[in-house]
Amino acid sequence: MGVQRFNHVGHCVADLARARRFYEEALGFQHDRDLEVEGEMPARLLRLPTPLNLQAVYLVREGFTLELLHYPQPGTAATRDRVMNEPGLTHISLSVDDMPATLAQVRALGGHVLEDTNLGGAAVFIRDPDGQLIELLTQQ
Repeated sequence: MGVQRFNHVGHCVADLARARRFYEEALGFQHDRDLEVEGEMPARLLRLPTPLNLQAVYLVREGFTLELLHYPQPGTAATRDRVMNEPGLTHISLSVDDMPATLAQVRALGGHVLEDTNLGGAAVFIRDPDGQLIELLTQQ
């Protein structure tokens, strides 16, 4: 097989600073690096029109790399809620030590707790400030 290793998952966000703060402070990710990309070749790779202006922040947690992508130019698509049975990546799942404290941080940092999914503190879905579904599980 030609694949050497997992690299990252990309997540487009409307506000890069807000998303970075959410993932670092609510979910324990750590900053790895920043990246700014412009030009025709990256636009071709991403299948986006030029001029392309992309700002990215790479965050890591336990060997998992999350790339937060931000396109400040006009014309960025609006966010919409995705459902679990829509083809494609559905969610990120994290185990947490203290569910009540984590949920408090999620709320304080602009995320939303989907209360109807709460299984008595054992598992619950949240949405980050951009609507991305994240499953939280208690540490096993």
